[in-house]
Formats: sequence, C-alpha cells, structure tokens
Amino acid sequence: MASGQDWDPVVLRKKPQSAAARKDEAAVNAARRVGAEVETSRKHERVSTELKKQIIQARTAKKLTQAQLGQLINEKPSIIQDYETGKAIPNPQVLSKMSRVLGVVLKKNPGK
Repeated sequence: MASGQDWDPVVLRKKPQSAAARKDEAAVNAARRVGAEVETSRKHERVSTELKKQIIQARTAKKLTQAQLGQLINEKPSIIQDYETGKAIPNPQVLSKMSRVLGVVLKKNPGK
C-alpha cells in the first residue's frame, strides 16, 4: 500500500468579472431591491406594432390559421405566433416567405 501520494489539489475558479461589470450589476440589483426605476435597453429590435397588425390582417384575409401559415412557409406555428405577438426578432427571410404566401409586402419597419 502506497502511503504517500504526490497529487496536487486542483482548484477550479470562475472567470473573474471586470470591476465595471460587477459594479453595474450590483448597482442595478441594489436599485431593484429598493424599488427604484431601472432603465434597460434592448439589444435587438422586435416586431413593430404595425407589422404585427399587417401580418394578422393578411393571414385572416386569406382565411389561414397560424399553423397553416407556418406549414406553407415551412416554419413552426410558434414562429408565426411570436411575430403576431411581437416577441420575435424580425428575420428578413421569414418576412419574405410570409409576404410571398400572403400576397402582401411585409417590411421590418413598415413606417420607414
């Protein structure tokens, strides 16, 4: 029986955050705890209200369900639902497929 193992202990540590990131995160959490207003910004643009309405109107005019439209453009029905509720990040390829099937021009920013 070997009594002396010469294995060194292995210490795993998380990658340290930068001081600025810790400070910002701590400040946001502290503000939330006391009920202060915290301003956040979106990294990605979401589907606009005008585009949501346009998709719903075009789909209902063609008498299609979300599932049927999804099948016609080879996307999941949940994708159609996300677009119509404004949760999706606009994808030009999906908008193009929907435009073709629905017979309307769908743009990422219809007002522009």
